[in-house]
Amino acid sequence: MVNIGSGPPGSNVRWFRSTSDQPRFINTVTFDSKEGSPTLVMVHGYAASQGFFFRNFDALASRFKVIAIDQLGWGGSSRPDFTCKSTEETEAWFIDSFEEWRKSKNLSNFILLGHSFGGYVAAKYALKHPEHVQHLILVGPAGFSSDSDASKSEWLTRFRATWKGAIANHLWESNFTPQKVIRGLGPWGPNLVRRYTSARFGAYSTGELLTEEESRLLADYTYHTLAAKASGELCLKYIFSFGAFARLPLLHSASEWKVPTTFIYGFHDWMNYQGAQEARKDMKVPCEILRVPQAGHFAFIDNPNGFHSAVFHACRRFLSSDSSNESLPEGLTSA
Repeated sequence: MVNIGSGPPGSNVRWFRSTSDQPRFINTVTFDSKEGSPTLVMVHGYAASQGFFFRNFDALASRFKVIAIDQLGWGGSSRPDFTCKSTEETEAWFIDSFEEWRKSKNLSNFILLGHSFGGYVAAKYALKHPEHVQHLILVGPAGFSSDSDASKSEWLTRFRATWKGAIANHLWESNFTPQKVIRGLGPWGPNLVRRYTSARFGAYSTGELLTEEESRLLADYTYHTLAAKASGELCLKYIFSFGAFARLPLLHSASEWKVPTTFIYGFHDWMNYQGAQEARKDMKVPCEILRVPQAGHFAFIDNPNGFHSAVFHACRRFLSSDSSNESLPEGLTSA
């Protein structure tokens, strides 16, 4: 549990208007590797936590010193009252708490990997603190938009015009989160989570199925992280508008990018890799887009071997003395 203090330095507020001045902690797990190995920091997505990378730690620790965190307000980290009132404040909640964690760990020159919403946070952090990040790996990142989103936007406009759409939009703007449903179901909550995890990573999985024990443990772990006190989850309406459109899209910051970046998407990822292609056009740093077969939005669970190949390839300049001649690993495609 890494102490990050009671609030952002230089600020008169305690993690954004929290009434408590008690120190906060970031739940951190570290896997050491051989001396001299590059450091890989892993950041989970929305409604997830560090344990979602359970299929990846051993393989990645063979080449990296791996550090995985629960973001502030998630998983086993502290869960302060969430009192942010704007998109800017909400972004700062995650970026500043991560920076205080980095200072406490005395880290610099690390590879930063973020999944989904964690990819959004990782990218925003790298924009603000590029001097600490050697390479950025964004796995199915949220917060990118592209011209292809026009059809999605039109569909949402039509959906909002229906009574179902009006209710859904109202719930979104009221900050009604999926976690509130889980808490509200009381003793029926664990069964709902179990049904979701077994379906998403079992019957409907596109890649390597979970074992019965993995499925049981993941369902139990997920339920307890979702049912705990609401905190970081309440970021949703401030970061995204209804339909998961970022209010401050990363695409608009592409020209300001200072860190070499690799995007990784599952072939069946519902996050559209075309947004990354649009961003790449404006980037002035090296950027590549890799797609992992037999994988959806959780590529690191669906096809862990393919995901590991993509991460090793993304970091080849840190892992090999002659990375210029390395070809794309079998099964992966470049977009």
